[in-house]
Amino acid sequence: MADRHHSGLLAIWISLISNIILTILKVTAGLLLASPVLLADGVHNAGDIIATIAALTSSMVSKKPADDDHPYGHGKAEVIASAFVAVVLVLAAFWIGIQSIIALFHPPGEESWLALGAAAISLLWKQALYIYTIRVGRATNSKSVLATAYDHLADVYASIAAVVGIGLGLLGGRLNWEWAAYGDPVAGIIVSLLVLKLAYEMGRDSVDILMERNVSVEKLAYYEDLLRSEEDVKRVDRVRAREHGHYIIVDIRVGVPYDYNIQQGHDISKHLKKLIMDYDPDVIEVMVHLNPWKASKHTLLS
Repeated sequence: MADRHHSGLLAIWISLISNIILTILKVTAGLLLASPVLLADGVHNAGDIIATIAALTSSMVSKKPADDDHPYGHGKAEVIASAFVAVVLVLAAFWIGIQSIIALFHPPGEESWLALGAAAISLLWKQALYIYTIRVGRATNSKSVLATAYDHLADVYASIAAVVGIGLGLLGGRLNWEWAAYGDPVAGIIVSLLVLKLAYEMGRDSVDILMERNVSVEKLAYYEDLLRSEEDVKRVDRVRAREHGHYIIVDIRVGVPYDYNIQQGHDISKHLKKLIMDYDPDVIEVMVHLNPWKASKHTLLS
C-alpha cells in the first residue's frame, strides 16, 4: 500500500512540474507570437496547476491513518479533489468555448510555424503524461491520480485543437483557403464540448462515491460467491461495499449455525474478512454481522 501511494504522489509531482513548465511555455509563446490559441491554452494550463495542487494535497491527506474523528480513514479526500478537478474542467471548457466563439467574429490573425511547434510539443508532452498517470492511477486505484490523468486528457484535446487550428491557418495561407483561417475556433468549440463531457463523467463518479454508491455488481457478486464457498456460511443475507477514495469498505451479513459459540463466531468472522481482503487488495475493512441459521427454519432469527 505504501509503494502504491508513493507511485501516486510521484505521478502528481511530475504532473505539477510539467504543468508549470507548459504554462510558462504557452503563455510566453502566445504573447511573443501573438497567438490567441496558445495564450488561451496557457491560461487553461494555469488552471491545471491549481487542480494538480489540489490533487497533490488530497493524496497526502488520504494517506493519513484513521483517527477518532475519521474512523474510516481519510480516503475521501481524493474524491473531493477529483470533484474539484471536474469543476476546473467545466470552467476550462466554457473558457475554450467562449474564446473560440469570440474568435469566429474577429478577423483571423496570421499563424506561425513556431506557434505550431509549441502546440505540437504541448500535445506530445501531455499525451505522454496522460498515458503515464492513467496507468499509475489504475494500478494504485488513486482517485486524485486518475483525476490528474483526465485533466491531462483534456489538455490533449485542447492541444489537438491548437495544432489543427494553427496547421489549417498555415495551410490555408499557402492554398488561399479563406475558410481554413477559422479552423482554430471551430476546433476549439468541438474541444470544449469534449472537455465538458469529460468533466461530467468525472464529476458523476465523484458524486457516486461521496453518496456511497455500491461498487460494481460484478465485484459484489464475486464477494458473494466467495462467501457461499465457505462451509460454515449457510446463507448470505446481504453484501454491500463502497469506495472510500483509493480503498474499499465491505459490509456483509451471513447466516451461520445457531448453536455455534462466540469463539467459533469470532473465528468465522476473522476468516471471512481475510478471505475477501486476500481476494481484493483494495479492501481495507470488512464489517461482518453473523445471523443465527437453523436447518429447519430458514427465516432470520434476529
